[in-house]
Amino acid sequence: MKLRDYLSIPYIVQAQPFEVSEGVWVRRLSYPELGDFVAEGQDVEQVYLEIERLRYAEILKRLKAGDPPPVPREPLETADPGWWAEFLGISETVEGLLDKDAQELAAA
Repeated sequence: MKLRDYLSIPYIVQAQPFEVSEGVWVRRLSYPELGDFVAEGQDVEQVYLEIERLRYAEILKRLKAGDPPPVPREPLETADPGWWAEFLGISETVEGLLDKDAQELAAA
């Protein structure tokens, strides 16, 4: 599988309200199938963008470490990880890497 395939896997996103102090609530999003990382904040749309940035970073980190992420579902054929990376403002992170497979990324 190539990086673009891993980035196209539809992992389940978990969203929940979380009380950070009495009467102060944030939205907390995570990808429990992928790793132990979360994004939280007041604006759920901004929190979603942050968890997506973290998802990209986690997948790339794992592939470079030779520890491919789980593949609980087939990659979506209609996904465009290059466009999404551009939208997230992290295109430089995956530039030139989307068509590399796990072995190539681990060797880099």
